[in-house]
Amino acid sequence: MRQPKGILTTGLLIGIAAFAVPVQASILWSWNYSGAGIAASGTFTTLDSPDAQGGYLIASITGARNGQTITALQPTGTWIPGNEPYAVDNLVFAGPGPQLTKAGFGFALADGTYSNPFYADFLPTPGYLEFYSMPDSDSSTELAVAFSASLVSAPEPATLALLLLFLPLCYIPGVLMRAKSQHGMRNLDIRKPHRK
Repeated sequence: MRQPKGILTTGLLIGIAAFAVPVQASILWSWNYSGAGIAASGTFTTLDSPDAQGGYLIASITGARNGQTITALQPTGTWIPGNEPYAVDNLVFAGPGPQLTKAGFGFALADGTYSNPFYADFLPTPGYLEFYSMPDSDSSTELAVAFSASLVSAPEPATLALLLLFLPLCYIPGVLMRAKSQHGMRNLDIRKPHRK
């Protein structure tokens, strides 16, 4: 009879540990921007909690720009090639108001080019721009774009879901062991009928 208690105790300890380990849930966003000769769109995943200013940190990105597939998110705190020293912060805001900072986010494309859309709050008439870098030809453009991002899905409580899935696994062995001991199944031989 000590085994079910041991299994239950182990299950509870693992459950408590699951709550102690921070699990980052995420939010899926749909984004797009366009301008003269530019069309870019896709999705990105952000951490579920905004920073103190309300910005959500972009963790991953998918999509395309003018038919070229996005291959990587530019690491936060670094700049896309050809745009030194303007490092990206990879933050997006739900709005209202500007949804990007003056640092914006950056990404690499399959053809070896890079893009950094951002909000130019330093211009006389603030607006979104895209810095587009073509390292192979040592050239770049910086053009006005219209940018938009919207939430696709809300964060999921990942830790709670894992715990709820795990607890039944702790409970089932205990139930089976109790049933086995209550019905005398330890001594049950199914090959021969019992006679008294």
